[in-house]
Amino acid sequence: MSDWGTMRTGRPLLAAAALAVVTTGAAYTFGPDAPPAKPAKVVKPTRSPKPARPAAAEHPPSAASATASCRVDADQPKRQLRGVWIATVKNIDWPSRTGLPVARQRAEYIRLLDSAVKHRFNAVFVQVRPASDAFYRSSLEPWSQYLTGTAGKDPGWDPLTFLVAEAHRRGLEFHAWFNPYRAAYDGGVDRLPDNHPARRNPGWIVRHEGKVYYNPGLPEVRDHVTAVVKDVVSRYDVDGVHFDDYFYPYPGSGARFDDAAAFKRYGNGATRADWRRGNVNKLIAQVHEAVHGTRPHVKFGVSPFGIWRNRSDDPTGSATSGMSAYDAIYADARHWIREGTVDYVMPQLYWPRGFKVADYDVLMPWWAKEVKGTGVHLYIGQGLYRVGATDTPAWTRPGELPSHLARNREHDEVRGDVYFSAKQLQTNPLGVLDLIVKNHYSRPALLPLMKELGGQAPAEPADLKAEGGAVGWKTSPGARAYAVYRVASGKAGKCATADAGNLIAVVPSADGDRQSFTVPGRGAYLVTALDRLHNESAPAAVVLP
Repeated sequence: MSDWGTMRTGRPLLAAAALAVVTTGAAYTFGPDAPPAKPAKVVKPTRSPKPARPAAAEHPPSAASATASCRVDADQPKRQLRGVWIATVKNIDWPSRTGLPVARQRAEYIRLLDSAVKHRFNAVFVQVRPASDAFYRSSLEPWSQYLTGTAGKDPGWDPLTFLVAEAHRRGLEFHAWFNPYRAAYDGGVDRLPDNHPARRNPGWIVRHEGKVYYNPGLPEVRDHVTAVVKDVVSRYDVDGVHFDDYFYPYPGSGARFDDAAAFKRYGNGATRADWRRGNVNKLIAQVHEAVHGTRPHVKFGVSPFGIWRNRSDDPTGSATSGMSAYDAIYADARHWIREGTVDYVMPQLYWPRGFKVADYDVLMPWWAKEVKGTGVHLYIGQGLYRVGATDTPAWTRPGELPSHLARNREHDEVRGDVYFSAKQLQTNPLGVLDLIVKNHYSRPALLPLMKELGGQAPAEPADLKAEGGAVGWKTSPGARAYAVYRVASGKAGKCATADAGNLIAVVPSADGDRQSFTVPGRGAYLVTALDRLHNESAPAAVVLP
């Protein structure tokens, strides 16, 4: 593991863990990196009811309506998000170092995507704005230093156009990942390009423990972040906008985040803590509105720190004793869920089962209860990078991470998993990905359906017929991909497409008037058309005797 192996998008874990021992008891970061502490008593959390989001209007008849009365196999989910974070800060995942030739950068990215496809993933979360910089051509912020080694230097191409196109070519949903408040990761403002927003607007920034942050308490900062996101959504064919867990700075050496002037001006009688949470809530709501106002189908979500609040601080919190995102970094994920200002949450649960300070078996069900009945999707952030770590016995066992997926099946609210990070897709620590593919990803999966975002199933594929060792069909207008099912017996009933038991491929739409898929053998083949949100058409069928 490299020097950045104990990092999550660049934040040092060991220093953070040391503070956590003093302030919270142990679990601070992503995986049990803190020194041992007195275990917390684990009890089953309780919850008060939550208001539901309004239901979306029903779509026209589709594959879903045709199979509504079918029994499904819980071990063969038809819809499941399977994603991976591709971190660019500090060149964690891509590109592997600065200054690489364009051809090398492209080749490295394609290898990551191909590895994701090999493991039957269906989404990537690519960091396009690590620190008020851009992995795309922008009039608002300078080019990222992690491309060329020099902040503001034009790399000679527009990576984001390529990144999105190659993901779509492989049937992967593309989420553009932004860090909202980090203005400079290394050093001071004087090292930034002259056109950097932090240099042009010195009143926006707070210098804090060697880094430079935008002040979340300033309306103009929120407007700038929103404008950056809206610019990308309007110009690039992204499927989602993603924020990570960095809001107000994580506790470090104990220095106070100096936002006193902004608080005096805008606090309006609130406590400092409530005001800070309100600032973050305003940004989340503002970005959500901007994203959907620009392109209604684009998803917006956040991957918050895994502990909202501990029960010791709030009776409705989780039976944990780690850092509270609500109290330490002023991130109130419960508020976003209840207000519907996110389409999904992806809590980073990078701790093993049985880890008393932050037990996966406590936290995952807690989050499942939080989203129940709200319409907000829940995906779990999984610590793939922790597999093989020798500081915690659970992570030395290859079965630990797969056991998380098995536990998820007990909660319908869990609609998938996203793994940190892409580098481990290729190293496959302890062979864990082989176990996951064998026991959990043996079949492909469609994306979870967000009905609130609209869309409509394309027309059923027409003129489906056998073509040598393949099946072919006419291109369906509006189809992003096609699902191919096989019933080996040749007898396909109405429930043949109800779960993934017969699903053998999700085929990205290709150019041209016809599509084709090479088949593995005889049987009945059913093909459905999918729009970009994976609304699914009724199936067309053909039998290969």
